Amino acid sequence: MNNALLSPQQRLVSLDAYRGITMFLLIAESALIYRALLELFPEGTALRGLFTQFTHHPWNGLRFWDLIQPFFMFIVGVAMPFSLNRRLAVSADRGKVTRHILRRCLLLFLFGTGLHCFYSKQLVFELWNVLTQLSFTILFTYLFIRQPAKIQFGVSIALLVVTELAYRLYNPETPFVKGENFGSFSDMILMGKINSGGWVAVNCIPTAVHTLWGAMCGNYLLSDRSNINKVKTFAIAGLASLVVGYAMDWSGVTPIIKRISTTSFVFASGGWALLTLAFFYWLVDMKKVQSWTFPFIIVGINPIFIYLFAGLLGKWLFDFISIFSFGFLSPLGIGESGLHFLNACFTLGFLWYVCYFLYKKKIFFKI
Repeated sequence: MNNALLSPQQRLVSLDAYRGITMFLLIAESALIYRALLELFPEGTALRGLFTQFTHHPWNGLRFWDLIQPFFMFIVGVAMPFSLNRRLAVSADRGKVTRHILRRCLLLFLFGTGLHCFYSKQLVFELWNVLTQLSFTILFTYLFIRQPAKIQFGVSIALLVVTELAYRLYNPETPFVKGENFGSFSDMILMGKINSGGWVAVNCIPTAVHTLWGAMCGNYLLSDRSNINKVKTFAIAGLASLVVGYAMDWSGVTPIIKRISTTSFVFASGGWALLTLAFFYWLVDMKKVQSWTFPFIIVGINPIFIYLFAGLLGKWLFDFISIFSFGFLSPLGIGESGLHFLNACFTLGFLWYVCYFLYKKKIFFKI
């Protein structure tokens, strides 16, 4: 990319690839790939530690899989200025755009709560799904997307201060204990229940920072700054955020806990998101190393659809495909853990092909 100023209509291949890889990793979970890998490499084997990185940390700590949801929130934010400018170019009616945002957030909220009902096989009201969180973060970011970067950053810090104070004022002695923190307290008020895994609905407040920081980056990408300055800015901001997040954890001020999205977690995961954007923008859009991106881009081009499709049908597909894969491969003497892994690969391949089919037919689901 030789030009310094991006057109609002221009698609960033780096952003599409970033989104695509994130979505590919998400549907791989729905295909039960990571569970199969843990079966294939039990405790004590050499690669067990590597594949444990594809599970959430039980509480205080940070694993690779803990970054996927922040990456998704961040990517949505980066894309928002491009999407908003495209819509305003077609229609100068800001009210129409606002109605679209409200409709989109409502649908995301309904999809998210609906998934909980599907998983529970009964009507439930639960707000722990990433889509319900996203419905809030998009709407909140939209309110500030036209504000100067200083105001946006100030708002993001205010969100983190509010989060920190809420936890510390609720339980000053032990503010971050699983099941006994402000998030669990608010869940009892909102839903009358506490998540057994320690997840809390008020995560939508601190994780809105991911989306807001993403929007700040999107606006910066649309600016007349040079490409190299954009990369340097993202890299410096990412490193600074990492230092703050890990320093808060290592010093004992605030532990990094993804399940309640502590302020240190937001800084640390946000730092990794910024560094990843800088890397992809440098590699894909500046250096034009793009040939490898296509298999991932077609997954990320229908993100909400494939997330719902995989979430609803992933386990069913695994079971259905296993009828044939187990039937044909069992006589070859392959062990049960190996069969589970191969079946997960077949399931992931099918989910990828669904994305490819939609791409070839130019079918794009938008909300």
